Amino acid sequence: MKDDFFSLFGLPARYDVDEAALEAAYRTVQSQAHPDRFANAGDAERRVAMQWAAHANEGYRTLRQPLKRAIYLLQLRGVDIQAESNTAMAPAFLMQQMEWREALQDAVETRDVGQLDSLLRELRQEKRDRHAALGALLDGADNDAASAAARQLMFIEKIEHDASEAIDRLED
Repeated sequence: MKDDFFSLFGLPARYDVDEAALEAAYRTVQSQAHPDRFANAGDAERRVAMQWAAHANEGYRTLRQPLKRAIYLLQLRGVDIQAESNTAMAPAFLMQQMEWREALQDAVETRDVGQLDSLLRELRQEKRDRHAALGALLDGADNDAASAAARQLMFIEKIEHDASEAIDRLED
């Protein structure tokens, strides 16, 4: 079993991933580890096949999502982004985050789906812009800045998720 997910799927270890190649490689690995292929095998062989399939599933989920892929790349480089313990952020980002949270709270309190939609569009654009910047940081091997950018994206994705959930609740 290949240790890292990029090797498992025969892909270069970089932020930009050919999604069609990832999908095809995943299907190939899954077909090789499918339980039906090991129905008549011994317990040890079936167990290894199940571990292989689970590893492939985890790898596919990780590489398919840009933020998870970025964090994984950093981990491969020996960088722990310290998502739980390092909450230090640039002051401008902290201010922006507070503004987004206030806008979300105001829209929820006034039940303004239009305002939530607008906030969601803004967050998604911000996320696209920051993913592009994150890719450049990773390509340039600026691991510290990439780590900080990944933590910021985690906050943006959380606010985006909360806004999306608020819309769903208001529309029900």
